Amino acid sequence: MQLLRTYGVKRPPFPFAPAGERSVARAYAKAFARARSLIYIEDQYLWSTEVADAIAGALKRNPELKVIAVVPRYPASDGPLAGPPSRIGQLRAIKLLRGVAPDRVGVFDLENSTGTPIYVHAKICIVDDTWITCGSDNFNRRSWTTDSELTCAVLDTTTDNREPSGIETAQAGRLARDLRLQLWAEHLGLDQNDPQLHDPAAGLELWNTTADALDHWHETGRRAPHPIGQVRHHTPEAVPLLQRLWAIPISRLVVDPDGRPRRLRGTTQF
Repeated sequence: MQLLRTYGVKRPPFPFAPAGERSVARAYAKAFARARSLIYIEDQYLWSTEVADAIAGALKRNPELKVIAVVPRYPASDGPLAGPPSRIGQLRAIKLLRGVAPDRVGVFDLENSTGTPIYVHAKICIVDDTWITCGSDNFNRRSWTTDSELTCAVLDTTTDNREPSGIETAQAGRLARDLRLQLWAEHLGLDQNDPQLHDPAAGLELWNTTADALDHWHETGRRAPHPIGQVRHHTPEAVPLLQRLWAIPISRLVVDPDGRPRRLRGTTQF
């Protein structure tokens, strides 16, 4: 187990971190570089080029890797002023990921049985049923470089000897796998022991199928019985050109600032 932190660069500096600390970002970069089968994310934001670059690099290196992300359908603040700067960062991140591997990236949101969106406030990541994180950090540049954050990362070495996970490079860990199965069972409307959930490498197809069914149910007027699951494909509202003119600088400077030392800004290093 490892405790990861973020502290931004400030004046006067923190005596314990005079150049700030970005162990949250560095840990994700290392874990993604080793990912072989699946990166599963539940996060409030999922935006920033730096975050998307770290995941995109893993997708480029490993043609077998798949990414599943669960995010809120709407930003926490989605008004005429706060909404565009929030959405534009996510739109860019999703475009970057899908540009690298359109068939290996799925971004979803959730709703309850009446169709009301469920706001995702989680900050969870599971890599290959082996490495997991849970804490205060979000998948955005602010959390990786600016705000004070604390996250617990666990490398699960307790071997899970149940049905094979489909991961050849590492044995699935019991804690990591149990967490994934619990979350997937809830979101997909399945029993936690359903064999469809066992292989994370095949999970994206299952998520897409579930989301397709619920999207179709809405498109056809909800006349048929409600499909199983809570999952829908995530399609953020576009930001028009005129809004982009002011939303981009606000996103970069206010909503999602870069708290790294100046020598690192504009790079992929933390």
